[in-house]
Amino acid sequence: MIRDYRPYYIKKTWKTIFDLYVRYKLAPQFTSFGDNHFFIKPWNIEVFGGPIHIGDHISLLGCSDRKTRLTVWAKKKDVKGLVIGDHVLISPGVRIGVSNHIRIADSCMLASNVYITDSDWHDMYNRAIQPEEESQVILEENVWIGDSAIICKGVTIGRNSVIGAGSVVTGDIPPNVIAAGNPAKVVKKLDMDRPMLTRKDYFSDIKAIDDMFTKLEKQTLKDNTTLGWLRSLFFPKREHPADNK
Repeated sequence: MIRDYRPYYIKKTWKTIFDLYVRYKLAPQFTSFGDNHFFIKPWNIEVFGGPIHIGDHISLLGCSDRKTRLTVWAKKKDVKGLVIGDHVLISPGVRIGVSNHIRIADSCMLASNVYITDSDWHDMYNRAIQPEEESQVILEENVWIGDSAIICKGVTIGRNSVIGAGSVVTGDIPPNVIAAGNPAKVVKKLDMDRPMLTRKDYFSDIKAIDDMFTKLEKQTLKDNTTLGWLRSLFFPKREHPADNK
């Protein structure tokens, strides 16, 4: 279906259901939970263990065929766990597995199917138990991880750096570079003389953004009717993009 046939009040009601699910079902599973989050299909987001902390203005997206999983499986009770800063984007299918500590700083972006872990989860020779070794993963501010990349234990990725899609990161990546491959290596340096706009910059005035999207949705959906929406659900018709111009 190309066009959204919902009247604005239906879309607003659906968003309210999302918000209630997040508030009463999802939020209590976090150790700390910031403000002004944006969730897509939150019932496809799985949170297990702790501690798990998330900051403000997080975009956390789920999808029925690519569930997003934030998990802490710790042998000790005093681990730092998972700490996610402000303005972070986590796309569908992202899996983060924590044994000790993973920190994702402000404005980081994780594309679909990214996997981050701070442990091998099994010893090379004793595969029945979790290894005693403790490690961590640090993504510094404004890091961008490409689709299906894997970030392994003990890695620090420097500020502003980009990890190419499908890469496997087994060692530290310096700041302000692009790295790709298996194992990932630096392929290009970023031009730091050029201005860089981060998610933190973009979402600095969240009220203005909310007002803009509300105005846009009302304008886009203003001619939709309840009857037309129901008809689209039960008797959809083939559409041509030109019909929506």
